[in-house]
Amino acid sequence: MMNPVPASERRRSKDCRIQKLLVKAWEKISDDLKISRKKPESLNKMPSPSEIWRSSPGTRTATKRALLIGVTYKRKYMLKGTINDVKSMRELLIKNFGFKEENILVLTEQGTTREKIVESMEWLVKDCQAGDSLVFYFSGHGIRKLDFEGDERDGFDENICPVDFLTEGMISDNEINSLIVWPLKKDVTLHAIVDACHSGTVLDLEHVYNREQKRWEDNSPPSCNARKKTDGGLAISISACLDHEIAVDTSAFTKTMNGALTYLLVYILKKYPGLTYGDLLDLIHEELSKFNEGGCLPAKFLRKIFKNQLLQTPQISSSMPFDVYKKRFLL
Repeated sequence: MMNPVPASERRRSKDCRIQKLLVKAWEKISDDLKISRKKPESLNKMPSPSEIWRSSPGTRTATKRALLIGVTYKRKYMLKGTINDVKSMRELLIKNFGFKEENILVLTEQGTTREKIVESMEWLVKDCQAGDSLVFYFSGHGIRKLDFEGDERDGFDENICPVDFLTEGMISDNEINSLIVWPLKKDVTLHAIVDACHSGTVLDLEHVYNREQKRWEDNSPPSCNARKKTDGGLAISISACLDHEIAVDTSAFTKTMNGALTYLLVYILKKYPGLTYGDLLDLIHEELSKFNEGGCLPAKFLRKIFKNQLLQTPQISSSMPFDVYKKRFLL
């Protein structure tokens, strides 16, 4: 018969096993900390397009250029899906619309200050020429403020919020218009995709498409002194919602957080290439309606919060009216 192992030996053996497990756990935590401390991989080719422009101000960079901005903010203003939005848009532009990586400028994290965004908007339209296709994309917060200049039909200015908006201020629709709409020369096309609250007319374009009535409506400023036109080019904006509505940052459509407009826009354009603007807008609305009527748990939860529906109505506006069911969506 074997001698029983003394209790003290059993305790030492158990303590040894626990110690080994603790060592392994600490090693795993240390590895994870090292990974988390690594600087996130830049989404810009180096040197970035804006750096090239600053070093050679007169240099033309491409016929296709894009500025993609995803603002995450801090504390109570934090948004979790904006960087995912930027990544999705960047991939769409490269794989589906032939943009080159070196001609796409991405701003995230601390790069989304007011100064940096304004500077990058200037880069986007700098020296634009006939045949250029430009894309301005913004995912972040949007805010309405009373209009004191008399150039808004609804009496409100729409604004986008840089990461430092509390100290440096927002960027108003008037400023956005002067920065990236005014400079557009003949045969230059700008597409703005704005996934933010209160973004319906955030570019202050003079024509807004009414999907229900299938017609363009006048959005020109009541005051004749305000200029809202291009320099002969075409500006088209796709906004997440009407001016008085909010836009949703959600994981309801996928496992990751995304802006609802961005997710649906990218999903539909990949699935149905060659759509017209009207078809694209209709399909986005159809997908939102399916969500509102769906029985999945995320849908039920969000419908409860937003009184049984996602209160956002994606909208198209333009510097010039066109047939939305004949003109194809091309970037």
